[in-house]
Amino acid sequence: MEYTFLGRTGLKVSRLCLGTMNFGPFAGEAASFAIMDRALELGVNFFDTANVYGRKKGEGITEQIIGKWFAQGGGRREQTVIATKVYGGTGDGPNDSKLSALHIRRACDDSLRRLQTDHIDLYQMHHIDRNTPWEEIWQAMEVLVQQGKVLYVGSSNFAGWHIAQANENAKRRNFMGLVSEQSLYNLVARTVELEVIPACKAYGLGLIPWSPLGGGILGGALKQATEGRRAEEPRLKAIEKHRAQLEQYEAWCAELGEQPADVALAWLLKNPVVTAPIIGPRTLAQLAGALRALEIQLTENALKRLDEIFPGPGGQAPEAYAW
Repeated sequence: MEYTFLGRTGLKVSRLCLGTMNFGPFAGEAASFAIMDRALELGVNFFDTANVYGRKKGEGITEQIIGKWFAQGGGRREQTVIATKVYGGTGDGPNDSKLSALHIRRACDDSLRRLQTDHIDLYQMHHIDRNTPWEEIWQAMEVLVQQGKVLYVGSSNFAGWHIAQANENAKRRNFMGLVSEQSLYNLVARTVELEVIPACKAYGLGLIPWSPLGGGILGGALKQATEGRRAEEPRLKAIEKHRAQLEQYEAWCAELGEQPADVALAWLLKNPVVTAPIIGPRTLAQLAGALRALEIQLTENALKRLDEIFPGPGGQAPEAYAW
């Protein structure tokens, strides 16, 4: 396993992040435990979750599963850098969502209880809250840091200007501010190259791409379809939308002698702003297979070919659309 610093911090995390969204809805407790145990064995020390994962509002099923796994001991908590999130609705009350100081405090305490730990290593704002001032958000986060309940603060699904706004406000308070941003980023979704990635680079944030395989379509979806694997309707629509590109991509990966999923992850890892793509295995085999991406060295010609198949926005703003 390879490790890197999380943004501008001194915290080292694995180059692959274990996503846990499948824990509960698609992987039961025993299967989830086995995946987390194997992840640690393979050197994956960075786990990502959220207080709304588990598909049952207010219950935090996924966090509960991780908490029960931590409670087994054996150094599980000590070896894991755990990241969770706040914003999503945890109840039906008017203050049971978003980023008011009240909700941040309650949500943090609830996550700590479910995770059976005394601190969250990376506490991420799951979305921007346009109605809560940064003075209120940062004051709430500062209190959590002072209490030792949170070590680092990150964002998710922020625009580039939100990152700038957040960290400029934090700077005025002599607070560290955001150290990471979790964004949708993969070969077919490259919008963040316009302003989010430049903002991360300027402010020293580590980028944590979610859905690195584009909902599975970059994982050899065409070949799987011919072999009779069933897919949900949204995925089928995405495959049809990108069919021409995927045909070129899978054929090129075959020439390369690599699996499409591994190439997609390797492409992300080549970006110096990327800390760790989030992988969400449902099985031990899927987890082990992802490690191949760390060994793939994409040449400049390979990167150029990928740009030809999946053209991005043209670089960063404003050069991507202006002279």
